[in-house]
Amino acid sequence: MHKKIALEVFDIEVSALNFVASKIDSKFDEAVQKIINSKGRVTVCGMGKSGHIGKKIVATFASTGTPSLFMHPAEAFHGDLGMVKVEDVFLAISNSGETEELLKLIPFLKDNGNVLIAMTGNPDSTLGRNANVHIDIGVEKEACPLQLAPTSSTTATLVMGDALAVALMRARQFKPENFARFHPGGSLGRKLLGRVRDFMQPAIEIDKGAGFKSVLSAITRSREGIVCVIENLKVVGVITDGDVRRALSELEIENVLKLSASEIMSKHPKVIFGETNCGDADNLMVFEGVNSLIVADDSGKSYIYQNLNRGKS
Repeated sequence: MHKKIALEVFDIEVSALNFVASKIDSKFDEAVQKIINSKGRVTVCGMGKSGHIGKKIVATFASTGTPSLFMHPAEAFHGDLGMVKVEDVFLAISNSGETEELLKLIPFLKDNGNVLIAMTGNPDSTLGRNANVHIDIGVEKEACPLQLAPTSSTTATLVMGDALAVALMRARQFKPENFARFHPGGSLGRKLLGRVRDFMQPAIEIDKGAGFKSVLSAITRSREGIVCVIENLKVVGVITDGDVRRALSELEIENVLKLSASEIMSKHPKVIFGETNCGDADNLMVFEGVNSLIVADDSGKSYIYQNLNRGKS
């Protein structure tokens, strides 16, 4: 029963999206051009559910190259309009086009000379008639069985906001590098902008002649699951927790305990420099089939670099 209801909701909302898509016309192109031509931001305003959708649209705009902010219409009427600059485009969202809190802002926007883009379900509404550009998001039916809760209409509004954001990205020739600049904390930001030196970790070091118990202790202390094997202050190999497991599985325990670090280690580890781009380092790890790289450092200390999405060997 519940599955049937879910499928009905999907059918209704997909139909609503197709209906709204069929109404997209030159007004959409005009809205995109107005925003492109603006030297200011896009101020998005909406009440209730439209406001929630507006906040998502703002977040998408801001992260894809269109400076944007959300303004609550009630707060706008009580002082926040001071944040609206003459060069800003004002995007007002209201399914009915008659939301009182939004209509109160029209005189200010006209007097201030702002471009007003209205996103409503009724082109003949007060908001629709007073807008410089109107985008029709009207749906035939809500998914709500009572036809009261915004469902299909909010979905259509959200998708229209995505359509605007993508069109603006294309118009600005927005590239992954641009996206990364606004997401420096994410994996893409690290990959495109980060340097190995910013993410490398001090390595646990062990002497080439160290016994198995010392190796096991060093691996246990290493959060990266890898230790550097040192001879004459130089890295001559690495031992991963995978190397230790293989030694335990291939030999009798009494023989394993006799092994030294030099007998367990993998020789000729892959070495990179601290100034290497993280994306290049990550690609090298994939190409070589390794999870860790040794970072060359003039100070004589050993460092480890690993992909954030690594799996321990």
